[in-house]
Amino acid sequence: MRIGPTGVRRMFSQNIQFRLTCYFLILLLPLTGVGMYAVEQSKHVLYDQAVERSQLALSSTMDSLDLTLLNVEQLSTIIATDPNVISLLEGSGAKLTSKSILDFAQILKQMSNIKLSNQFVQKISIYHEASNTLLTTGYGSRQPEAEERQWLTDTINRIGSGILYESGRIGTRGGDSGAQSIFNDRLSLVRSMDLYNQRRQPNALIISLDQSELRSTVKSLLPTANAYVSLYGQDGSLIVGEGSAETAKAAERGGSELLSVTIRSNYSNWQMTIVQPKHEVFRRTESIQRYLYLIAGLSIVLAFIISWTVYKGIASPVKKLMKGMKQISAGMLDVKIDYKRKDELGFLTETFNQMTLNQKHLIENHYEQQLHLAQTELKFLQSQINPHFLYNTLDSIYWTSQNYEAEEIGEMVLNLSKFFRLSLNKGNDVITVRESIEHLNYYVRIQQLKFLDSFEVEYRIGPEAAEVPVLKLLLQPLVENAILHGMEGCSEGGRLAVGGRVDGEFLELSVADNGRGMTAERIAYVQAELGELRRRHIRLLSLQPEEKNDLFGLRNVMTRIRLCYGEEADLTVGSREGEGTKAIVRLPLERCRYDIYAQASLESSGLKGREEKS
Repeated sequence: MRIGPTGVRRMFSQNIQFRLTCYFLILLLPLTGVGMYAVEQSKHVLYDQAVERSQLALSSTMDSLDLTLLNVEQLSTIIATDPNVISLLEGSGAKLTSKSILDFAQILKQMSNIKLSNQFVQKISIYHEASNTLLTTGYGSRQPEAEERQWLTDTINRIGSGILYESGRIGTRGGDSGAQSIFNDRLSLVRSMDLYNQRRQPNALIISLDQSELRSTVKSLLPTANAYVSLYGQDGSLIVGEGSAETAKAAERGGSELLSVTIRSNYSNWQMTIVQPKHEVFRRTESIQRYLYLIAGLSIVLAFIISWTVYKGIASPVKKLMKGMKQISAGMLDVKIDYKRKDELGFLTETFNQMTLNQKHLIENHYEQQLHLAQTELKFLQSQINPHFLYNTLDSIYWTSQNYEAEEIGEMVLNLSKFFRLSLNKGNDVITVRESIEHLNYYVRIQQLKFLDSFEVEYRIGPEAAEVPVLKLLLQPLVENAILHGMEGCSEGGRLAVGGRVDGEFLELSVADNGRGMTAERIAYVQAELGELRRRHIRLLSLQPEEKNDLFGLRNVMTRIRLCYGEEADLTVGSREGEGTKAIVRLPLERCRYDIYAQASLESSGLKGREEKS
């Protein structure tokens, strides 16, 4: 439940404990605020320091990589302009001879010696276009496939005397299946042989860098296990990435919970990025923050304890008196406040208990008088009806309708006669469920004749519930509501279902229809009214006059079952617009007896407890 500003002001002015607690909490606010501000400032400092450290580390590593690339490029220039290598390549034609094989072996030997002098170089390859031969240190020679040959020829013609860094990854710019099979995801430098010859043959030099050295260099930058460092080429393709895969995925999504620092090389135009979860950067402040929260929490608890101690000694007796007064207002007449004090508050509590006892006796006496008066009036009204005269009159109407062949009127009068006969029932107010259904059926048949059989009725009574005694005319108001309100406007297809069963320690009676149902606002109103009757104390149900002018049937049933069967008895109503309505009455089996009025009168007046004690 939300409490607005008005509610807070009301609690502050009316509740002593709330006011004392607020005073203590106000004293804690400045200290807590200063602590929180210090933690936030330390987070900003740590964040700036982490960015600065990452920039320095990335810049240093990028400078080292630039120097390595410069050395590799200078090495490629030396090889691409070596006259001995160029002459050996130009001396070999399209058809390999024994001399060509010896020349290629000499080239491989020379390349192997050069490779040993540079730790970043993993292998050196030379492609001889005329014979379609790829010479590779450590692997010898092989004939490239058509896709590989096409890629090499196109690349050499495209770059001219320039340099291309290629990893051959599918999906990167320039990467295709031919490049992938050549480089196998290794970063390699590609350039033409015989650089300064305009009429040079399309032979290619390929220097593959040691991937493990690159990974080792990048991995050394990881500040924590959850960080991720990536190196991208000039065209934006990923060269190498090390660290947490989850952090890498989060970086691709652009998560705001990550610290990201990027450095771009002025020489190679490569880019290096480090990504780290922010919570790792702020880990040093988390312990301080936890201690601060702990201290604040303990202070709040201490404030509540102190305020409660002060409140209990000063205002607790007053609160007990307020609670007792509210219970009296709700109709609970057995309120008694325990007290041990001998001061003014103790005298006030004792006076309240005595006043409550006197009020209880007055209400019980008044209730007994009203109950006796109601029973006397009922018997007086019933005595004014001459059953024999009523039956004889209805019988005359019935035979008259038969003489005029008015079958429907005759059937209606016959059912009305039986309905009245069972209603009087020799003064008995309690009948079995079976008899109640039989009685109810006469009323339903009258309504069916009235509405031209526009609805059908179905009775589903369990055998265990058939002989249970219940109040007479208990279901008639519910059935009347279902017919008059649920079936209203229904010309055909109406269905009324009356059920009865034993559910554990309760007898459950239900009335359901497939009529037009109720709107959400209407059913909410009905349930609210029934809820108000549930909250009302049983002893006050028949004493408080009803000012509402609707829901007479539901109020009648709810009041009768609560008076006769106690607080465990209940009436619930459910409905959906356009689907129908269902009402359920639940009665405790132990209270279903033939002397229900005597039992209810005894309990409501409070005499039962006094009889048991005596």
